[in-house]
Amino acid sequence: MLVVALRRPAPAWWLSMGFVTGITLEYPPTHDTQIYVWMVHAGVLFLLALRVHLFSAITAAVLSALLAVLLKLSGCTVGSWKMITGALALFALAVLIGAVVRGRREDHARLTEQIAATARERALRTVLEERTRIARELHDVVAHHLSLISIQADAAPYRVQAPPPELVTELASIRANALEGLAELRQMLGLLRSNVPGDSTTGTSPQPSLAQLDGLLANVRAAGLRTTTRIEGSARHLPPGVELSAYRIIQEALSNVLRHAPGAETIIQLTYTQDALGLRIANGPATLPPTPSPGAGHGVIGMRERIAMLGGDLAIGPTPDGGYEVSAALPACTSTAARKETYA
Repeated sequence: MLVVALRRPAPAWWLSMGFVTGITLEYPPTHDTQIYVWMVHAGVLFLLALRVHLFSAITAAVLSALLAVLLKLSGCTVGSWKMITGALALFALAVLIGAVVRGRREDHARLTEQIAATARERALRTVLEERTRIARELHDVVAHHLSLISIQADAAPYRVQAPPPELVTELASIRANALEGLAELRQMLGLLRSNVPGDSTTGTSPQPSLAQLDGLLANVRAAGLRTTTRIEGSARHLPPGVELSAYRIIQEALSNVLRHAPGAETIIQLTYTQDALGLRIANGPATLPPTPSPGAGHGVIGMRERIAMLGGDLAIGPTPDGGYEVSAALPACTSTAARKETYA
């Protein structure tokens, strides 16, 4: 009976009710086995209370109690009134314990679901915050280039003696379009600067690039991190978005080393190919105990967002020697840089 109740508690309860009635009428239990009949039925009630609503479980317990009383009143051998009273108390206790266990299990399931939902919301909020940060940085990059286009278009007619009127008109149109695009860009994206607490709308500092990498390495070395830089291929100027993302990825990777593997020896490798920039930041095992980190643990999400924006590849994971490695491939089309050098 109890085995059936593990899978089908409601049918098992009905079966137990019929079993108690049948065995009492046809095969009256002895004085030593009367208590076991009610104990088995109480066990079925307990398993029923684990699977059904409290009202249904109470109804089943009341019907079971009525059955026990009716069998006793009909003269069947079901035990003394003291045993019947004990059986009724056992039914109530079984339903109570089953309801409490079921309630705790439901509370645990709701708590687990809430924790998972909170984690999803936190991850989504982190992604949105990182995208906002990237948008603010790219806003500065694009605004810089639009400003250059406007200035160059305005100055171009003065570099040529007696320029054709058509050329002057076309350059004026280019400058007007650049100024209009710059105004719209500032109107749409400039507000992103004030969306994050602590940011100011008046900041005009240029966004970092790989040209500032030496300064970054000097800072982390001053903090006690041993770093080695390797450059493979011919170093060249890359599109600003690529250089900005590469700088931020290296910066975040080195920050993680400082937080989680203090004293570890770190290698920063830049590989320049014709159409891509390869990054590899690898550190060995920590030589000092890590201190509690105030970071939010969102750096990896930021790396992935930057790589996804550029359509590159990112691989992050531990190394066999107990260290950690960040490898990235950033598509780096040289046409943008070539056009900039041509205008310059």
